[in-house]
Amino acid sequence: MTILYLLLPVSLLFVLAIGISLWWAVFNGQYDDTDDAGTAILRDDDSGPASRG
Repeated sequence: MTILYLLLPVSLLFVLAIGISLWWAVFNGQYDDTDDAGTAILRDDDSGPASRG
């Protein structure tokens, strides 16, 4: 029963750290342009030296 006195504050600290990390990521532009990375491979230029000829 005494282990709950340790586990409860530790788990609340983890939840607080995760919440702060998510808040920081959202408000610092980490999720502003999520489609660009997925379509970058489609815009890749494959006309290098090996494909000529």
